[in-house]
Amino acid sequence: MVGIVVVSHSRKIAEGACELALQMAPKANVAASGGTKDGRIGIDVGKILAGIQKVQSGEGVVILVDIGSAVMSSETAIEMIPDNENIVIVDAPLVEGTFFGAVEASVGSPLAKVIEVLKESKNYKKI
Repeated sequence: MVGIVVVSHSRKIAEGACELALQMAPKANVAASGGTKDGRIGIDVGKILAGIQKVQSGEGVVILVDIGSAVMSSETAIEMIPDNENIVIVDAPLVEGTFFGAVEASVGSPLAKVIEVLKESKNYKKI
């Protein structure tokens, strides 16, 4: 199953996005990588690496990020993994992307389809 790593400056935001996704797709392979090791607001490359390792099943990993340095730190984490060609950062809304991506991945869709669904989530209209 494709894994999803949620990278946010806030531990609570990352965990909340994963919690919401798991309500609809309880078997989804998601990991929250938010905040710093000591619980502050910020980004920790080590937590991102741990998230990738947790969800990596060989079928691919998508990383969803909130803002700014979450992108740079995720890129750094990817570079630290030798076999990283199936680990990608996808530009998608954090909450909706995590939700729709987890559902799509949980039904066994391949990495390319999960990425497609994540990109489409940018167009999701709530009203």
